[in-house]
Amino acid sequence: MQPTFRSDAAASLHLHALISDLRWRIQMLEADIRDEERKAGNADPGSETYPMLALSLRARLDNLRASTAMLERRSEHPSARAA
Repeated sequence: MQPTFRSDAAASLHLHALISDLRWRIQMLEADIRDEERKAGNADPGSETYPMLALSLRARLDNLRASTAMLERRSEHPSARAA
């Protein structure tokens, strides 16, 4: 059986790598949204002419932000991790 500290350290490392990857993906989505808004000449998500792709990307962005926030909370409080 492996010592607990090794598996905890590996899990923590994987969690931080996942958070880092999600942050990078968030930056990419934000850039894609800005590009789509620039192409359409419309940066108002409430507008009827706002690009559908940008709306979809915004929904994905919101989900990634929520996931990242949850994972960051989990990394701050390792005892709260699910068994």
